[in-house]
Amino acid sequence: MRAQIVPRVVTKLFIPFVLMFALYVQFHGDYGPGGGFQAGVTLAAAIILYALIFGLPNARRVMPPWLVEAMIALGVLIFGAVGVAGMLRGEEFLDYSVLSADAVAGQHLGILLVEAGVCVTVAGVMLMIFYLFAGRGRRPS
Repeated sequence: MRAQIVPRVVTKLFIPFVLMFALYVQFHGDYGPGGGFQAGVTLAAAIILYALIFGLPNARRVMPPWLVEAMIALGVLIFGAVGVAGMLRGEEFLDYSVLSADAVAGQHLGILLVEAGVCVTVAGVMLMIFYLFAGRGRRPS
């Protein structure tokens, strides 16, 4: 344990910056490269880094598998709800312009919500894949 002090300290310092960068990518996706998929992968990478340094059982305590499964479903529900909201207002599926009185503001809100749903789902799927592969041959904790 003592020999791993440097990677542990560096990881504890590095993870908040990775999470902040993921948020930047998420919210900057409207104006440039980036968006939900890239932000989701970056969020998952932060947890995977934590698991690699501090161990899989500790990562599962920080981000339990039930929460990861809920993230996958929640992201899909967010995406679907945005699409259905347009249909309920008499327009086509994923027509964002009806989400606000101002069509441009509605499109901006719709894209932000859809990208948030994609981010949550992608982060959950990436973490679940990691948990399943990293936990092979081990008893569930």
